[in-house]
Amino acid sequence: MSKDLQPPVKPANQRGAARLAAVQALYQMDIGGTGVLEVVAEYEEHRLGQELDGDTYLKADPSWFRSIVSGVVRDQTKIDPLVRATLQEGWPLSRLDSTLRAILRAGTFEILERKDVPVPVIVTEYVEIAQAFFFEGDEPKIVNAVLDRIAKQVRGETRK
Repeated sequence: MSKDLQPPVKPANQRGAARLAAVQALYQMDIGGTGVLEVVAEYEEHRLGQELDGDTYLKADPSWFRSIVSGVVRDQTKIDPLVRATLQEGWPLSRLDSTLRAILRAGTFEILERKDVPVPVIVTEYVEIAQAFFFEGDEPKIVNAVLDRIAKQVRGETRK
């Protein structure tokens, strides 16, 4: 199918791609100690909707991506205690896999700040991202449980 005949990418798909890219950027910042401005610029210039090393990144909503990454960084002192409080006792946030930590931080940010997005949409999107990174294991279940608990605490609602 030629590019001219491809159906337009729906905004929801662009948001999903932005969420995935935000998780990757947060992971990169966590592991490499890269700053938020540097990471956002790199993704916007070289990754979102681009081909890099033979991989084509999905077209993503750049403002959605930017708001998640910068919001997580800005609100981390509010986000991390919420996440930590929902984990099993004696299980510090630093003990979590860096990718899982990035997923939980991004999902928590959206629950806190994006009241225009229903909780089931947020939780489902981040569970799917967890499934993409963790083929086996309990990580998707952890994402579901943690984000559900945070949503109930913050918004008084859970995923139905």
